[in-house]
Amino acid sequence: MKILAIESSCDDTGVAVVEDGRKVLSNVVASQVPEHILYGGVVPEIASRRHCENISAVCQKALDDANLTLSDIDAIAVTYAPGLIGALLVGVNFAKGLSFSTGLPLIPVHHLRGHVASNYITHADLRPPFLALIVSGGHTHLVNVKDYTVFDVIGRTRDDAAGETMDKAARLLGLAYPGGLNMDKTCANGNPKAYSFPMPKVDGSDFDFSFSGMKTAAINTIHHAEQKGESISVEDFGASFMAAVVRLLCKRTDAALSLTGNQKLVIAGGVSANSVLRKEMEKLCKKRGVRLYMPLLKYCGDNAAMIGSQAYYEYLAGNKAGLKLNAIASMDIDKN
Repeated sequence: MKILAIESSCDDTGVAVVEDGRKVLSNVVASQVPEHILYGGVVPEIASRRHCENISAVCQKALDDANLTLSDIDAIAVTYAPGLIGALLVGVNFAKGLSFSTGLPLIPVHHLRGHVASNYITHADLRPPFLALIVSGGHTHLVNVKDYTVFDVIGRTRDDAAGETMDKAARLLGLAYPGGLNMDKTCANGNPKAYSFPMPKVDGSDFDFSFSGMKTAAINTIHHAEQKGESISVEDFGASFMAAVVRLLCKRTDAALSLTGNQKLVIAGGVSANSVLRKEMEKLCKKRGVRLYMPLLKYCGDNAAMIGSQAYYEYLAGNKAGLKLNAIASMDIDKN
């Protein structure tokens, strides 16, 4: 089954063709990063406009790269939630237009489910059940994946997401957008013990996250140094901050593995590309005797191949949509 998948939840316009949920025939992404660098982050209105300008050409290139035409496609898939509402609407309406004009079934895909599915593309042997840590700029979740379309949320962030927190810390250090990525590159050789940051506790849950305290500590440390005329080592500060964020992610993941008894751990989302996180999760899984699955770096960020992968399993589960499908800015991963 060949699925044409569309992803436009934030600032990347993606279209891919995926066969039977595992084989990527094409995967095209039009990035807006060079433009949003000017503003230090994503500007939703600009992102939406660029999606409108790019989506037709990106779709055609995805078909060309796969050496296919629309007549060879069996279904249309699209990210419909969660994300920037204007950006989502561009993809959803484009997908509905294709579905209407071709008569092909329309498959709605939750963005976070897509991130989990990026591992199905990378690892041919991966099957549920498993524990998934989803970490991105807007989300931090621990999810018990019982089946391809059955998700049980164990823990989530109470405030900022891990990626958002690293982006803000990077901006404080004067690093360009995307902050988390540039901090990982710039601070690779820094001392992770040079600065200390609090390890937040969340009342009533051993599995939820909170990163606002770390962000506040970072702001205060830098401001106090400025007031005293002291310099901050960008490399050491960034390395210490990443280590603190990853330490919390590992601690909560370790607790969730004990709770569920899962012998497989999946890491997904944009922050799954972080070198510190990947290294520490490898240590954790080796210590516990748990199999670790991580996506290839090219599938960590937003892309349509992961949407096409998850769409295959949504289709098999009977999750299809009509032309009344709408975009939804906020939606839990365990909802359809």
